[in-house]
Amino acid sequence: MSYTADQKRYDTMEYFRCGNSGLKLPAVSLGLWHNFGTNDNFDNMLDMCHTAFDLGITHFDLANNYGPECGSAEENFGKIINGDMRPYRDELVISTKAGYGMWPGPYGDWGSKKYLTASLDQSLKRLGLEYVDIFYHHRMDPETPLEETMLALDGIVRQGKALYAGISNYDRQTTEKAMKILRDLRCPFIINQVRYSIFDRWIEKDGLKQWAGANGCGLIAFSPLAQGLLTDRYLNGIPADSRMKKDGRFLQEDSLTGERLRQIRALNEIADERGQSLAQMALAWILKDRDVTSVLIGASKPEQIRDNVKIIQNLEFSAAELRRIDEISLL
Repeated sequence: MSYTADQKRYDTMEYFRCGNSGLKLPAVSLGLWHNFGTNDNFDNMLDMCHTAFDLGITHFDLANNYGPECGSAEENFGKIINGDMRPYRDELVISTKAGYGMWPGPYGDWGSKKYLTASLDQSLKRLGLEYVDIFYHHRMDPETPLEETMLALDGIVRQGKALYAGISNYDRQTTEKAMKILRDLRCPFIINQVRYSIFDRWIEKDGLKQWAGANGCGLIAFSPLAQGLLTDRYLNGIPADSRMKKDGRFLQEDSLTGERLRQIRALNEIADERGQSLAQMALAWILKDRDVTSVLIGASKPEQIRDNVKIIQNLEFSAAELRRIDEISLL
């Protein structure tokens, strides 16, 4: 059965300008890091993408190594975008990245021009697209000259394989240097994708958040729920079917200390007073001052996407709420 997008899809979503560019991103974007891999259910992937777009989520974020297996998220999304969502391609912002290990040998990792160029060509084949909207370098490379990596991004944009250049996991100092190089090249650099949550404030301590807001660099936040800690999932301990129990790669059991559990419960009380779930409040908090353009969510089912986009109804925080959140989380 063919898919027809909801005609009211743009009625409630908020869209924020990405840095000083002409591109706007939805306040909530869908990341395809988890649940779009080789062993995941394709019908569920399709349903999640349809649900997201019907709710005004126009930005779908991938990387060459998302899966597992590496490349499988791009392959699965490629089937979706070249299926019944193809008529809506011009309404979508599709991003991918390269920077982590993809194939053996010295040319399948980090930030060389050879790797970035080859990786994006492979990504475009998996996606079945002529171009992506944003192409990111996925992480800082301590060995490759920054000029080489930025020149590679500029060349990719000039070839029409990406419309905009981005970086991910770059600190403030390196972001500033990268932006200067790309601006001198007149390359449309617009965004840095960074880890950020109530429990992870490194972009504030580093100065990146304030600098980006003042210098026209967009930010998009991943892991806004601290791998699930900022949800009601762990309010009463560790469920047997939780990611922490089943897959400890990104969230270990020893991260849920007694003090952390106390913080989660106290934050949940504030969320309840706001009429939000803890997850909704944590997502809304990311967007509280508009220095962050969009927040990336992950989902395992459509209902989670529907719950998450409800944050649009309440993105404002009082000074008292922000002070209480800081007092709880910055101990």
